[in-house]
Parts: sequence; C-alpha cells; structure tokens
Amino acid sequence: MRDQGDRMRKLLYSQKLAPYLFILPFILTFGLFWLYPVIQAVVMSFQKILPGMTTYIGTTNYSRLFGDRIFWLALTNSVRYMVLTLVLLIPIPLLLAVLINSKLGNPKIKNFFKSTMFVPALTSVVVAGIVFRFLFSESDSALMNSIVEFFGFGPVKWLKHDLTGLAALLVIAMWRWTGVNMMYFLAGLQAIPTELYESASIDGANAWQKFWSVTVPNIKPTIVYVVTISVYGGLAMFLESLMLYGNNNSPFNQGLTIVGYLYRMGIEKNDMGYASAVGVVLLVLVLTINLIQLTATGTFKKETR
Repeated sequence: MRDQGDRMRKLLYSQKLAPYLFILPFILTFGLFWLYPVIQAVVMSFQKILPGMTTYIGTTNYSRLFGDRIFWLALTNSVRYMVLTLVLLIPIPLLLAVLINSKLGNPKIKNFFKSTMFVPALTSVVVAGIVFRFLFSESDSALMNSIVEFFGFGPVKWLKHDLTGLAALLVIAMWRWTGVNMMYFLAGLQAIPTELYESASIDGANAWQKFWSVTVPNIKPTIVYVVTISVYGGLAMFLESLMLYGNNNSPFNQGLTIVGYLYRMGIEKNDMGYASAVGVVLLVLVLTINLIQLTATGTFKKETR
C-alpha cells in the first residue's frame, strides 16, 4: 500500500504530467462546449429532423440553402454590417487610445473618459436595444428626429428604410464596442518601450512618422486580435437587431442577419437540419475570413533569426 501511495504521489508531482493536468480543464471545456456541438451541427446539417424522427437526406439542406434568396439577403446584411464595423471600430478606438496614451491632457480627465467609454460594454444588450429603439422611433419627439428637425429636415422613419436601419445598428455597435476596442489598443500602446519614441525623435521623426514607424508595428498583434474578434462579432450579430426592431421580422428583412435567419429556421420554424446547415456555412465563412486576414498579416509566418 505504501509503495502504491508513493507511486501515486510521484505521478501527481511529475513534471512531465503537470502540463497536461493544467491544460485538462481547457481541453474538456473546449471539447464539451465547442468541438462536440460543431460536430453535432455538421451531422444534423445532413438530416431532416422532425419531432421523434431523424432522416438522413444528404446534401439536400445545402442545395436548398444556396438557392434560398432570404439566406443570401441575410448573409449580405451580415457581411455589410461586419465590413462597416471594421471600418469604424478599428481606426476610431485606435485614435482615441493614442490620444489617451499621449502626455497631453489631464490624467484625471483621461481616467474618467476611459471609465465612461467602457460602461456601455457592461450594459445589457436587451436594455440597450430597447433604449435605441425609442431613440430611433418614428415619432417627432424621438431624440434622433429632434436632432434632424433641428437641422431643418423632417421626421425620418429610421427603422423602415434599409440605410437608416443599418445606420442605427452601426450607432449601437459604436456605442457598445468603441470603449472595449480602445482598451485593447491602450494595453498594446502601454507595452511599447518609450525608448523607441525617444530614438525616433532623435532621428527627427514627426508625430505621424512615429505613429506609422513605431506605434503600428508594435501593436500589430493587438490589431490582428481586434480584427479577428470584430469579424466574428460582426457576422454573429443578432440580439442587437432583434431588440432594435422588436422582433426577428424587420421590414423587407432589412435587419435580418445570418444568425437571425438561423434562429428563424431552427427555433421559429423548427427546421433544425436546415438551421444547422446555415450554422455550418457561417462557421466556414468566419474561419475563412479570419484565416485569410491572419495569413495576410503574417501571423502564421515563422520568425527567422
């Protein structure tokens, strides 16, 4: 018994085993909550699922999917939203982070600004969506209509038109995620050694040259990370649109996203096989876009010494 206990103790304190014990919780979580659901979704995408009955139908769901006009509309809406959020939520938070990280300004005001910018990320999307629905309502007394009326324009039916509805979604995205991305960039900026800027100043570099030659190369990993999560966040957006329009049936499906279409087919119409095919296409699209941008930015290249 003592020898068995000693062997057990040596095994637990083994340096070879320790790394595997530390990563075991991650492997279990990853397998249970990501890998298994993905495999199950792929399997279900080749099936017709009815209550109490599952039938293998091959690629019928995918054939139906690629001929579905509403699916392509939802995909277009999601891609358009994703691209515009990248255009807005990369440069603007980066500029704000650079300004906060600079030596100009009062530190107390900067800290207050950082805190207030991060508060929207802590706010419930449900609450935010309802508030913004009132802000963009059709009534003359709504905030946005009051603003446009001040500039001499009539009341706008914001959520009844495609472009104005998209603008409302982008405003929500800016309000919610600008502070988060700003904090990511700020963390990257604060990790840059000040000696690099001092050397650039000695060489006669101006502020713009310092930004492109020192700041951008040194925060490249942060930029790649923010772009990666922004691509996923843009294509996976659903709850914001659902709460802004009040349901999953916006006028002419202008607010319908690919995740919203997945929800409509899987939950509202109980067609889980078809919804699984939509989810698989979304997963492939997200992985493809991110693999392309990671390859283009040199993330997968090995460093040469």
